[in-house]
Amino acid sequence: MRKLLAGGVAMLIAGSAWAAPVQEVGERYMKLVLAVGQHDASYVDAYYGPAQLQEQAAKEKLSLAAIRSEAAAARKALPAPGADPDEALRIAFLDKQLQSMLMRVDMLGGKKFSFDEETATMYNAVAPQHDRAYYLELQDRIGKLLGGEGPLAARVQAFRAKVEIPKDKLRPVMEAAIRACRERTAKYITMPAGESFVLEFVQNQPWSGYNWYKGGAHSLIQINTEFPIYIDRAVDLGCHEGYPGHHVYNALLEQTLVKGKNWQEFSVYPLYSPMSLVAEGSANYGILMAFTPQERLDFERGVLYPLAGLDPALAETYAALTQLFGKLAYADNDAARAYLDGKATRAQTVEWLVNVLLYPPEKAEQRIRFYDANRGYVINYTVGADLVGEYVKRHATSADPETARAQRWTAFRQLLSSPRLADSLR
Repeated sequence: MRKLLAGGVAMLIAGSAWAAPVQEVGERYMKLVLAVGQHDASYVDAYYGPAQLQEQAAKEKLSLAAIRSEAAAARKALPAPGADPDEALRIAFLDKQLQSMLMRVDMLGGKKFSFDEETATMYNAVAPQHDRAYYLELQDRIGKLLGGEGPLAARVQAFRAKVEIPKDKLRPVMEAAIRACRERTAKYITMPAGESFVLEFVQNQPWSGYNWYKGGAHSLIQINTEFPIYIDRAVDLGCHEGYPGHHVYNALLEQTLVKGKNWQEFSVYPLYSPMSLVAEGSANYGILMAFTPQERLDFERGVLYPLAGLDPALAETYAALTQLFGKLAYADNDAARAYLDGKATRAQTVEWLVNVLLYPPEKAEQRIRFYDANRGYVINYTVGADLVGEYVKRHATSADPETARAQRWTAFRQLLSSPRLADSLR
């Protein structure tokens, strides 16, 4: 890596009206992400670049005003895209990432944005909006599947209680699920030599699972055990946090872009940025890449249910139930939008989550903590998965199912190895 520009003043001088080489702007962007991290502890989700840059960011502690000025200058200094399509993607990536940084700095400075304004700039996407009536047909289908009498949320909870993974079975069940996700991914994606992860169980977090990428194709995967974990979450979390989700995404970016192309800006990952829409979208869609619905049912019924000491006879009904839950997912975006825009109180949002999204009451409170901490980030799981899915499916042109599946995996692998954002998926 070429020698980085030293200090904020030099960066400002370099950020005049003339276009700088994209490598230079990438290096400046990387330093600015670390600088924002001094004001926002959640902003830098992963960093495995030179330690001295982190030390420099902590020592300088640039003001928000200085960061904003330098980010605007860096964006202005980006060269126009040339004939190289990879370089054009890189330039578009840096432009959108810097644009989102400017908004995040404004938010840290107290500026307010609506939910949709925030997501349009921060994640390069806006979620569709639905009212309560939109979800009633799905709820009717869930009610018919479960049968019985009484409030639907209570019936869902009663069924879910039958498929809760016992605490003493969590580790073997999770390890079996991650192992299966890894084996299925390995058929189509060659991972860097020596890739690995560590699995930990934690509590008191606003999320259910998290991947902390450490660099060198190594991750720390944490699972939150504060609330019950149901059997479907084993495959969900194994794929999403591990294979072919976050662990694979970060490892391929490091291998292909940081080491392969010397694009050092990819050694830092700002959480609140357009990059997260692709990260979360590919992690969620990765579940469908690894398992068809029938393959997942067979695996859960034949392996995970017995391992957890649960009744395999419940597997088919619960698989159908979880597929219907997936169609309710956009209710999460609607809840966050209404709550964060001040159109719904906390109590009203809990009621929506319990009775529309069919969350357990205790999980509804956890979800609101997630909204408070991460705001518009929630759209990345839904809009992101849909955009990734549409992108991947467009590349499956063969009428032969196995060939089409291989084509989807090829497109998926290329996506995970490139600087694509929402605009370049559409």
